[in-house]
Order: sequence, then C-alpha cells, then structure tokens
Amino acid sequence: MRVLVTGVEGYLGAVLAPVLVEAGHEVVGLDTGYYLNGWLYRGVDRLPPTRLMDMREVTVADFEGVDAVVAMAELSNDPLGDLIGPVTTEVNHLGSVHVARTAKAAGVERFVYMSSCSVYGAADGVVDETSPIAPQTAYARCKALVERDLSALADDGFSPTSLRNATAFGASPRQRFDIVLNNLAGLAWTRDRIAMTSDGTPWRPLVHALDIAQAIVCTLGAERSRVHDVVLNVGSDDQNYTVRQIAETVAEVFPGCELTLGAPSGDNRSYRVDFSRIGEVLPDFSCVWDARRGAEQLRRVFESIDLDVATFEGRGHTRLKQIQHLLQTGQVDQRLFWVAP
Repeated sequence: MRVLVTGVEGYLGAVLAPVLVEAGHEVVGLDTGYYLNGWLYRGVDRLPPTRLMDMREVTVADFEGVDAVVAMAELSNDPLGDLIGPVTTEVNHLGSVHVARTAKAAGVERFVYMSSCSVYGAADGVVDETSPIAPQTAYARCKALVERDLSALADDGFSPTSLRNATAFGASPRQRFDIVLNNLAGLAWTRDRIAMTSDGTPWRPLVHALDIAQAIVCTLGAERSRVHDVVLNVGSDDQNYTVRQIAETVAEVFPGCELTLGAPSGDNRSYRVDFSRIGEVLPDFSCVWDARRGAEQLRRVFESIDLDVATFEGRGHTRLKQIQHLLQTGQVDQRLFWVAP
C-alpha cells in the first residue's frame, strides 16, 4: 500500500515512517517544516520522500497513486492552541478536513486520522467511544470537529478511521519535551528534581509512540469493513495513570531524583479511558510499552547523547517555543504560512 503521512517530520511521524516501511508499505510524506531543527538523536536509517508544503494547500494531484493517508499534521498542543486559537481552528479543523476531502476526491480509499482522548475533557468514571465528549481546549475541540466531519465524508469509496490516542510518550528522533512523561523525564535528568505544580490527582492515559505506530499499521491492514467510519481509543487499560503515578515512576527510574508535589490545580481535565474496543476491532494490536519502560528508554537516550539543559529547554523540542520564534522572527505570518526571506 502506498501511504501518504502528513506531519511525517514530527514527533510521531518520525517514529511511524520506519514502522510502516518495515510492514511492507511504500511511504511518502508531507510536512510544513516548522520543526525541522528538532532532531535529538540519529534514530532512523532512511527518510521517506517528503514534500515540504502546508496541508491547507494540498490539491488532488498531491494524492496521485496514494492508497491511504495517515493524517498527523496539526498544531500541538493546548498551550499553542491558547496562543493562536483562531489559527488552530483554521489548521487543525479546516486544514485536516481539507486534506480528507481532497484525498477523497483523488480516489484515496483509506484515511486514518490522529485524534485524541483529550476530547473526553473532564469526565466522571471510565469513558469509552460511546461516552459523551467534553473537549476543554481549542486543540481538543478541533479533534472532535474533525471526527464529526470525517464521519460525514464516509461512503462506499472512502473509509475514515479516527484513532483517539492517549497522551503519547517515549523517545523519537524528533523528540518532544512538552508532553507529560517526556517532560518529567527531562526534568529528572537535567535537574535531578521534579517539582510538580499540582497534587497530581488528575487521570491521564498514556500510550507509547511505537504502540501508536502499531495501531496505525493494524488499522491499515484490517479489512475495510472493520475500520470503516470507526472511532477507536488507542492505549491500554493498564496505562490509566494519575499524573502523580507518572511522576513517581519517572523519579524511580532516575536515581537521586527528588519529587515534590504542589497544591490542587485549577485544570479540571481528568479522564480514565476504556481501551477494550480496539482489541475487539484490531485483534493483532496490543500495547507493549508502559510508563516505566518508556522512562527507562528515555534515560538510555539521555545518557547516550549527554542531554543538557539547553537542549531540553530549547525551542527545538517544545512546540509553543518554536512557533513563537517563527512568529517573532517573521519567518511565518499570523496565519502560520511561511514568508519568503
């Protein structure tokens, strides 16, 4: 299968592309190039052919010969959405739907969208794919809107699947340090201390980047009828953690790390997720990574590259800082289109 991956140069894209190739797919990429300076370590032997362009500008011709699209190219995460709310909607909602409509017009039959468990927002008890959603941020609201619009596009010739990923973690050549476990691991390594600003009671499900990649491979390999117009939570019931449990696990993996807790936070996002459905729909899928193993992987990476504070705190691995830099230096305009130098 010839698979076009949007956002192929991102945190998850850099992990996914080699996994797709290993599974026998031909991979081509599309990426706007905001984070090209974000390499942390050499982790891939080969890069897929990639067009550097904004997904808002794709045409039918860009999908020539493509059998499936994996749509990863959006603006992450909540702080970035707060900075540029209207642009987040333009890119994450309207941009992603434009990609889907254009792919459909080009005759692409399979479309895998990277959604998020963040659509559940603040939930009581355990939620599953049939539960009401309550997105709390611009980022999460856009995810919910794209899911809705993809479902409206589904027909005999176009099969979208929305994968609601738990919060990602783990090592990637295009590393991110602005997601919870990765951030805590970086603090433990560079500071020998995790000073939490909350009491850590909210629930956050986690899923490793490589397990997300395997979910995508399984989705592409499944019979079309099993994944047509389907929403699936991606993760494992065993990986519903409180933020405090995540911090405690990381602190244990990094010897000498001191952990302190803060007061209860005003952030009311908290959700425990039921991940049973993905095993029913995709019986070949299961998560093989947990928080401890992921923290141990990050520690090995940090040791091998001698991670320093400047790299950990730099804009190359924090989405908000990099987009702020591009805006402040005039490299992109207020709608985040590149400006010719």
